[in-house]
Amino acid sequence: MKNLEFYKNLEFAAEKKIKTAQNTLLKEHLLYCQKNSPYYRKYFKKEGLDIKKINLGNLATLKFTSKADLEKYNDDFLAVSPQKIAEIVLSSGTTGEPTKIAYSAGDLKRLAFNEAQSFRACGFTNQDIVLLTCTIDRCFIAGLAYYSGIRAIGATAIRNGLNSLESHFELIKRLQPTAIVGVPSFLKKLGLYLNQNKKSASKNSVKKIVCIGEPLRDQNLKFLKIGQDLEKIWQAKVYSTYSTTEIVTTFCECRAQNGGHLHPDLALVEIVDDHGRNLPDGQSGEVVVTPLRIEALPLIRFKTGDISFLINKPCACGRKSLRLGPILGRKKQMMKVQGTTFYPQAIYSCLEQIKGISDYYISVSSAGLLSDNLEIYVALENPACTKLEIQEKLQARLRVKPKIFICDEELIKEQVFTSGSRKPVRFIDRR
Repeated sequence: MKNLEFYKNLEFAAEKKIKTAQNTLLKEHLLYCQKNSPYYRKYFKKEGLDIKKINLGNLATLKFTSKADLEKYNDDFLAVSPQKIAEIVLSSGTTGEPTKIAYSAGDLKRLAFNEAQSFRACGFTNQDIVLLTCTIDRCFIAGLAYYSGIRAIGATAIRNGLNSLESHFELIKRLQPTAIVGVPSFLKKLGLYLNQNKKSASKNSVKKIVCIGEPLRDQNLKFLKIGQDLEKIWQAKVYSTYSTTEIVTTFCECRAQNGGHLHPDLALVEIVDDHGRNLPDGQSGEVVVTPLRIEALPLIRFKTGDISFLINKPCACGRKSLRLGPILGRKKQMMKVQGTTFYPQAIYSCLEQIKGISDYYISVSSAGLLSDNLEIYVALENPACTKLEIQEKLQARLRVKPKIFICDEELIKEQVFTSGSRKPVRFIDRR
């Protein structure tokens, strides 16, 4: 396996050079899986596959790997000896039980390299002081990934994690960070808290914000209200990033803020429809990732369950590799209400544009075969905002008229910000 730096600037190369390199890396990956992964070795043998004949053009002939596969055959996916496992983290599973994901020392170096590439793309340098408001413990990988990336570019890290607004306020006042990494809804609260405590967020040292865990943009790459609010409150550039524990790969916006860049030497990405067929660039479907140059838990065509689309156009930053659009929803969260199909993100996007709504969550239950009941619970900060107004705006956007319940803000927050959760829980699935 070549040194990680070997393909460092591949994303700036012409499409032909990118594909040539990816074909080489794919062949190395498949051979590694055949030699070291019991799960894939059995699969290749059972199907009589000659993996030397697999390339970018026919990758789709190989079967998908699902979260359920990882749960059921977890140990068979392991491609290194137990002694070579450097880190064990947990990912959400389909049954509610967390799934074990193992990283080798090499995988952790790859993780740091990936994050460093992403941070550099949105303007981070070794001069930055970065406040991390995401957890680095409890078997989560996100905080460790961001910390590793910050250190890899030589920047200074402040690991304050999931702490109180007061704690972050004191650190910002004392240590003057130039950048923050965190969940958008929390960072909005933190910015407002700074303003309320006579330290204007727009006048502090923070100039860059990397947001995790929640979408910032709509399908047209326009800021949702939360993105607009963050840039207004902090007077800083706000960037979105996406990843999952299993793929060990990040899709982060660059300074052009126009989709999450794929590092083409670290992963292959497909978008597939409900029947598993590859979709053209620009069409929305499930994100499927084949992470490259992985040692401990190599995967082939891993179905993330997330819905997005690919952008195959040169970016203003000069990169020519693919970009991933915003996450539009989770496949399992798709709803069909009154004959119309949509994802929760469509509702969030609409609610965040309605002035007067301070917080919200949605609840979905079954209404029978192929039909769902949708209920939306909102808290209001402006009495002039009415239930009828909310219904009409949702109906104009979604073509359905859901039930709206006006609730006390504290009741909404109790549901949304549950203890033990890394990010707000706005979707309650009772189906």
